[in-house]
Amino acid sequence: MTNELVSKDLQYIWHPFTRQPADPVPLLITRGQGSLLIDAEGRYYIDAISSWWVNLHGHAHPYIAEKIYQQALTLEQVIFAGFTHEPAVKLAEQLASILPGDCNRIFYSDNGSTATEVALKMAVQYWWNRQQAPRRQKIFALKNAYHGDTFGAMSVSDRGVFTMAFHNLLFDVIFLDPPNPENIGALKAIVHQHGPEAACFIYEPLVQGAGGMQIHDAYTLNELLNTMKAHEVICIADEVMTGFGRTGKFFASEYLHKKPDIICLSKGLTGGTMALGVTACNARIYEAYAHAEKKLTFFHGHSFTANPLACTAALASLDLLMQETCLLQIEWLCEKTRDLRAQLEDYAHAYPKKIRQVRSLGTIIAFDIAQGEDGYLNDLSGQFTRAAMEKGVYIRPLGNTVYLMPPYCLLEAEWELTRQVVLEILEIL
Repeated sequence: MTNELVSKDLQYIWHPFTRQPADPVPLLITRGQGSLLIDAEGRYYIDAISSWWVNLHGHAHPYIAEKIYQQALTLEQVIFAGFTHEPAVKLAEQLASILPGDCNRIFYSDNGSTATEVALKMAVQYWWNRQQAPRRQKIFALKNAYHGDTFGAMSVSDRGVFTMAFHNLLFDVIFLDPPNPENIGALKAIVHQHGPEAACFIYEPLVQGAGGMQIHDAYTLNELLNTMKAHEVICIADEVMTGFGRTGKFFASEYLHKKPDIICLSKGLTGGTMALGVTACNARIYEAYAHAEKKLTFFHGHSFTANPLACTAALASLDLLMQETCLLQIEWLCEKTRDLRAQLEDYAHAYPKKIRQVRSLGTIIAFDIAQGEDGYLNDLSGQFTRAAMEKGVYIRPLGNTVYLMPPYCLLEAEWELTRQVVLEILEIL
């Protein structure tokens, strides 16, 4: 049965971010349990990257599964234009109570990319609705950013390997270097120049995920946000990856004094169980649409907007996230990450030709392998993945950037094995 399924996979399926024909042949996973993925041969693999950063509480969590099951027996889907339902209302209320700043209006979509699409459209139409002349349409974004794979999200993402085939189709964006103490003055000057014409600024707060897990400091980002807000530029925080405890706080924006006007959420929103996106905005944005004039309506929606099953999964995930045991586990993971960072920094000092730029924030840790070109196309990614899988750990580097971002339910023995595997692979590279 295993060989038959893999053969049919190769015959019919096109996997994401995968050179075709699929290489290597995809591994058949039959079930998950806590931090573990289990293949058809019964082998166990620690999911050290939370299956693309989505899984918070472990695979096949019985509490989330039971809540989804009960909801499926009641209401599985209903159009969300003209109707509402309890899971969507309860989730919006809970999110509004914990989101940074005053982002208390919740717009539902399907995933992280669509959440950023919604945010960009929301910000641009805000100025259109206000009927200012000339309309503010310029957009600020950070170099090295990644906000998704739909066209609007690609447009505000770094011009690189993910977008190279579409560059002539993407709209113009003013890209800024990620802020640091040396360049903040120059960045402010650019904002002063273009701010009066700008609709919005979109950024990944503190950690740029798919761009290589680059981390910038809170102080200089806060300075940049302050300058944006002085020009009334709408600030959009893409917390799709950083939300729900990944950085040590519920949201990375909590490290900043200046709060966003719009927040994008997905990935860990449902504990990694189902697809769901959220774009939350403050009253300033919402009030530009609260108007009797029909043409000022926000004409955007998805077939599965606020799907009851997905909203139920998100509510169950939040229940687990708020428990003291989970909060203590996040603190424990942050401590383990700091310890490993110190160990890897010592290693980088001793072997500068092997690794460099060790960095971490909260439960996230990353470093770059000092071999080959920097970037996603570095073949070291596949080599590292295969070596780790042979030792029972799933790690999927971003090119030559190796990172760990495990689920919060990780056991101490699983962390120790993961740590040892990383160090052992570095020895043989």
